[in-house]
Order: sequence, then structure tokens, then C-alpha cells
Amino acid sequence: MRYILTRGEYPDYQRWMGYNDTIRSCRIIRHTTGMHRIRVYERPDFAGQMIEFSEDSPNLSERFRHREVHSANVLDGAWVFYEHPNYRGRQYLLERGEYRRHTEWGGMQANVGSLRRVQDF
Repeated sequence: MRYILTRGEYPDYQRWMGYNDTIRSCRIIRHTTGMHRIRVYERPDFAGQMIEFSEDSPNLSERFRHREVHSANVLDGAWVFYEHPNYRGRQYLLERGEYRRHTEWGGMQANVGSLRRVQDF
């Protein structure tokens, strides 16, 4: 499991939605400046319907008619995909670059319910 933690205190693992108290490794996310922009696509290799986001989206289906995101292009900033709406479920960090398939950001499935900009450094 991956967890993206923002600045703050976490007195126990349940505060970061963890399943246990074990941390095996960690790293700092590259600092980003300026705008945040990401394009998400309904099909692999940037095919099908596309929508661009520059703000957080707690419920992706309100703006994107598909429950699955099969590819993405991070133009600016870093983003977190969440498996379910309202920033719940598995988390996937996407930094600047192209992701031709959901497996390239570590997803076992293409379900994305919400997305959020990484901006708290």
C-alpha cells in the first residue's frame, strides 16, 4: 500500500487510513511550483474522451462520465488519484509525465473516484 501524507501529526496509522502500523520506506515528493494540470483519458494510450483538470475533484464522475481512467498526462505539478470518491481508498501518486496505462501509476485496476493536487510542502 502507498500513502501520501501531508504535513501534520498522525498519532496512529488509522489517521492516514492505514491498515497497520508498518512503514517500509518513504520519500519526499519533488517540489512543484505554479499551476497544476492533468489530462485524464477513458482509454489506454491517450485515446477516447479526455478532460483536463487544474483543481481538485472529490467526485470524478461529476465531470468525467467514465468510472475508469486508463491513461493520464500530468502537464504541471503532482497529483494523487484515489480509488473512490471523496479521497478514499488506494492512493496513486502521479508526477509530471505520461502514463499510457493505469499500471504505469501502480494501479491494479483503472478505477479513479477522485483526484487531488499535491501542494502542501
